Amino acid sequence: MNDILETTETTIPVTFTDNALAEIKRILASDQTTPDSFLRVGVNGGGCAGMTYIMAFDKAAENDNQYLYQGVPMIMNKAHGMYLIGMQVDYQDGLNSRGFIFINPNAKSTCGCGTSFSV
Repeated sequence: MNDILETTETTIPVTFTDNALAEIKRILASDQTTPDSFLRVGVNGGGCAGMTYIMAFDKAAENDNQYLYQGVPMIMNKAHGMYLIGMQVDYQDGLNSRGFIFINPNAKSTCGCGTSFSV
């Protein structure tokens, strides 16, 4: 397992807007997570466009890189970084849209719901 690295926007594959960080920190501070929880960001095969985004709280696994981004402990499977490099995660809390939004410059196409993409 790698050591946790304090990261900057130039060393971490994914960045977060202030709104996204605030919501992630709110969830981490609640009783919905355990003290050893990391924010997992990654991809899975599937979805209507080919790949879906993963964003959940999880424990670290052997093939994970570990990061610390502005106080948020984060993990990502080493193989997922190439699909997500340069991606930004936003959080919206409006009447028409509520939840995390993935802005991925590597996506050649996305589905209508915004959680599935192809590269």
